[in-house]
Parts: sequence; structure tokens; C-alpha cells
Amino acid sequence: MLVAVVIITGSYILFNKLGGDNPVEISLIKKNPESLTGIYYIGTPQDEKLKKAFEEVETQKSLHPGTYLHTIYEVEPAGKLDTMRVFIGLNQALSGENFESRIFQEKQYLLAKIQSSSWVMPGPEKVKEQLLSFADSAKLTLSGVFIDKIITDNEVHVIAPVKD
Repeated sequence: MLVAVVIITGSYILFNKLGGDNPVEISLIKKNPESLTGIYYIGTPQDEKLKKAFEEVETQKSLHPGTYLHTIYEVEPAGKLDTMRVFIGLNQALSGENFESRIFQEKQYLLAKIQSSSWVMPGPEKVKEQLLSFADSAKLTLSGVFIDKIITDNEVHVIAPVKD
């Protein structure tokens, strides 16, 4: 019994130390979401082309200091063999035949800031639920697009444009 209590207590302390109890901070930003340039990937999560798309955008990121990697999962796979559609981009204009632009017309967006270790970071569905709840209580309608902005390994921002 004592061993179980020690394990549970230790796990809870570790969870807290990693930021597991950190709240998701949501705010309304009254400006357009940043335009993005990047690559669309359509295929399975196991395909080598997905890895190459991320590597290509990461290379561009290293060439443009101050930019951040953004992802928009338009179709999320339920399993390893399901087709996904994801946009992988930067908040920087890029040129090249592989790059496409995403320009957002919305005049405001919700910003969710998540700060914790990737081991205990809340999942995307939990964050979407919190954004939808915030929008509902503020009488706002979201566009349905959720943009993940990777700040660091321990900080992610989720941008949810608000319909005009």
C-alpha cells in the first residue's frame, strides 16, 4: 500500500513539474492571422514524403531567423494507413515551385498558449474543445481552421480564426 502511495505521489509531482497542470491561456487577438507559405502533404503518416516535407520547411526555417513552424491538419488520420492532409509552413514569404501560400481573411482570432513538456501537453482535441467553449461563451464563431504554431518543444500556440 505504501509503495502505491509513493508511486502515485511521485507521478503527480513529476506531472506538475513537467507542466501538466498548466492552464491553456486563451485570448482574442483583433488582427488577421499571419499569412503562411509552405507545403501541402497528402498521404499516409508513414510515407517518407511527409518527413521530407517537414525537413524542407525546417531548412527554410533555419534560413529565416525569427520564423516559426506552423501546421494545419485539414484531414487528420485515424490510423497509420489513413490518408491525411496537412499544410506545413512558415510565417515568411518563400519562393519555389513546392511552396503555396495560405492567406487568412478573418479580422481576428483566438490564441491558445500551451506551455508544458511535450510529455504532458494536452492533446489537440482537448485544446480545440477549450477554444470552442471560449468562442461559444464570447458569442464568436470559429472558421474551423486550427493552426498549430510551434514556438519551442515546450510551447505551442494554437490559432483559431474567427468568422467575420
